[in-house]
Amino acid sequence: MIFTEEMFARHMRPINGSAIREIFKLLAKPGMISFAGGNPSNTALEPQVIAGLAGEVLEQYGTALLQYGATDGFNPFRESAAEFLGTCGVNCTAEDILPTQGGTQAFDVLLKALVDPGDAMLCESPTFLGAIQAMREYNAKLISMPTDENGVIVEAAEELIKQYHPKLMYVIPTFQNPTGITLSLERRKALAALASKYGVVIAEDDPYRDLRYSGEELPSIQSFDEEGWVVYMSSFSKYVAPGLRVGAAAIKNPLLRRKMVIGKQSADTHSPLLNQAIVDAYLRKGMMPGHLARICGDYREQLNAMLDGFKFFPEGTVHTVPQGGLFVWAALPEGMDAMKVFERAVENNVAFVPGTHFYPDGGHLNTLRLNFSMSDIPTINRGMERLGEVIRAEG
Repeated sequence: MIFTEEMFARHMRPINGSAIREIFKLLAKPGMISFAGGNPSNTALEPQVIAGLAGEVLEQYGTALLQYGATDGFNPFRESAAEFLGTCGVNCTAEDILPTQGGTQAFDVLLKALVDPGDAMLCESPTFLGAIQAMREYNAKLISMPTDENGVIVEAAEELIKQYHPKLMYVIPTFQNPTGITLSLERRKALAALASKYGVVIAEDDPYRDLRYSGEELPSIQSFDEEGWVVYMSSFSKYVAPGLRVGAAAIKNPLLRRKMVIGKQSADTHSPLLNQAIVDAYLRKGMMPGHLARICGDYREQLNAMLDGFKFFPEGTVHTVPQGGLFVWAALPEGMDAMKVFERAVENNVAFVPGTHFYPDGGHLNTLRLNFSMSDIPTINRGMERLGEVIRAEG
């Protein structure tokens, strides 16, 4: 008997996985310059520091870190995570924190708790393609919210709420993936008010908030939420180490938090206690501020090099100028197709992600996302010049 497509669940049949994961398969080609990923720089990772902390916490807690633990999480980490998130105005205590395996799992268990097949969900357009895939796996109906240089257009979002009655709204407010745009202060307040007015849960995905290179820090959407409608999702992947898979969700609504705990329990029992303890020690020892200052200084220079590299692109190209994060978004002159450019670029040993993948409804073929964190400045200079040559040749 042959295993056929019809044997899969209906909601999984059209899902083919992340476009970025497919692109990664091309990156082993010798000499390839990749602007395609979203990883922190290898120079931002600290294996010796992590190894030292692992030894310290194992000596302190012993076998407790090697046993099963509570799904609710390792209490010292919940305390230090709540304090860390509070620095941007997230209103939470240790009891509100659910440790997760990265921010991705926080969103997954939120979807598991709330979404029935066919339920409407609002999301930015464009938005993180991993989130698009997650929402589709729960057979949600994705509704695109219009955005501009200040993020979600609140008036348009309200009209969509009235029309579709969504359960959930997904927003990346700070240095958004893929555009790098930051949601303005007034719109943060307004979205929190909409959530309360219409009873819509906001999934506030904020993994880049401390990777700021210019401008002023803004409070979270959740800080304006007085009734528990906003679930704040954070991750230590971009700050400490993605391989540890340590994230945290701040959930003020106790009933929703309990449902998310139950959903996580059936997925993995609990996040690894050792990894939670390592990040807890990192925070308690005060290592984060100096580490962030160092990596943000490096990323600022890499971002500036990439922005300067647009001089090699054809006239009519427009791009964002992010104040932080890991990505720059660009739109090529109308009529150009970034999917075709991608094929030629790979042949010339430079890769990026075509922007169409980030739109729930597709289209926007002239857009692309570029990552600068994984390449040093000389590599960024070579890569942007090479990519510019390919684009001009295609035009």
